[in-house]
Amino acid sequence: MGLKYNGFEIATKVTGVTVLRAGGVMEKAMRSVVHPAHYGKILIVGDPTTHEPRLHYANLPPAISEHQVLLMDSTIVSGANAMMAIRICLDHGVSEHNIVFVSLLATPQGTRAIQAAFPNVKIVVSILDPHIGKDDLLIQSGYGLFGDRYFGTEC
Repeated sequence: MGLKYNGFEIATKVTGVTVLRAGGVMEKAMRSVVHPAHYGKILIVGDPTTHEPRLHYANLPPAISEHQVLLMDSTIVSGANAMMAIRICLDHGVSEHNIVFVSLLATPQGTRAIQAAFPNVKIVVSILDPHIGKDDLLIQSGYGLFGDRYFGTEC
């Protein structure tokens, strides 16, 4: 049609950061479509009493500050774990503009919390579900703890 289109340029430096365990389900798909890419891992565990996130492990590539970063976790409930993962990337020199948080299922309140704290981080989610359990703080659509379901370790 002769119209000019100013699109997006494909990033040449990409790092996928898996938030363990459940974020690992997306890593295989990323490895099959993004070549070459670097990978990192972050393990954040919620305190069983306070539900506050605690960092247990982080291993990120040395040059991550120069890369587009895809942070991968299967769910966003309160947004606390996601915000800690984002903060870890920022502490390693990654620009907010270069972070995309990818999740399968999220709550609207979790995504709003992330957007309020980090307005330049992009969030990509397949489904928003507002139903959270009052006691266990899990999404109540039968989804449960995705890592347990995926890896066959649910009780």
